[in-house]
Amino acid sequence: MKVLVTGGAGYIGSHVVLDLITAGHKVVILDDMSLGCRENIHEEAEFIEGSILDEVMLVGVLSKNIDAVVHLAAFKAAGESMTNPEKYSQNNLNGTFNLLNSMMKHGVKTFVFSSSAAVYGYPEYLPVDEDHYLKPINYYGFTKLVIEQKLKWYHQLKGLKYASLRYFNAAGYDVNGRVFGLEKSPQNLLPIVMEVAIGKRKSMDVAGDDYDTKDGTGVRDYIHVNDLASAHVKALEYLQDNDSFTVNLATGDGYSVMDVIKEAVTVTGKTIAHTFVGRRPGDPAELIATSKQANELLEWAPQYSDLKTILKSMWNVYNPEVKHD
Repeated sequence: MKVLVTGGAGYIGSHVVLDLITAGHKVVILDDMSLGCRENIHEEAEFIEGSILDEVMLVGVLSKNIDAVVHLAAFKAAGESMTNPEKYSQNNLNGTFNLLNSMMKHGVKTFVFSSSAAVYGYPEYLPVDEDHYLKPINYYGFTKLVIEQKLKWYHQLKGLKYASLRYFNAAGYDVNGRVFGLEKSPQNLLPIVMEVAIGKRKSMDVAGDDYDTKDGTGVRDYIHVNDLASAHVKALEYLQDNDSFTVNLATGDGYSVMDVIKEAVTVTGKTIAHTFVGRRPGDPAELIATSKQANELLEWAPQYSDLKTILKSMWNVYNPEVKHD
């Protein structure tokens, strides 16, 4: 297949592109480079610098005999989405609507969507499954939910076949060392830990040490980006002969903030200076999920998502003593 990957120069997108090419698909990358890294653009992919907000440009891209779209072009900082909802409305919502409408005009009816655990909000029970109620607690999660709802309507009205992949905490870098462009302005725990390890940050804040968890810090379900990437390829191929679906991508295992910090000290050999501060609004004590449906539908299971493998793959990229060709 010839696959358009929006956001294909970004952190997750670059790993998805790698797996698509390895699986024998032709790839066209569309990225506005606001979050993408040029060093992560695969040499075998066609690259177009542009935005999903540019309807004229989308017409040109989708006229290239595209068979399917993997959509990863989105802003994803939950905190920022609460202070700048306009930015998230414009890019995440309007951009996706432009993309879908352009796809319909060109008869492209296969769509793999990068959704998020943020559609669930506070967990009512654990592990979270796909039947959990959907009540986002930040605007970022709301944009993902709105898109999921639109996909259901386009499936019903326009014959769109889609996969909504609800990621939990994406982490790690390619275990084979093929991606080494760092995320721009990361706001997630593990990249921040790495920045402390290399001295880019003097210290880090740990938000909350009084949760009802084993050590008082928040517990999350981390999924290695290689495992995420493989799920996208499996989802795309599943849609060729099967109907639309929505699944979680997670491990069912939880690691606390202090688990991450302690393992990072072991992996890097560096001190991870940290200070405990108050809880952040909207942070549940624990968030883990089941991926039983992805296991059954896609025959997918995470292979690299233990904490040591995640951190080792990250340290291989962040460590200034490692040279990347």
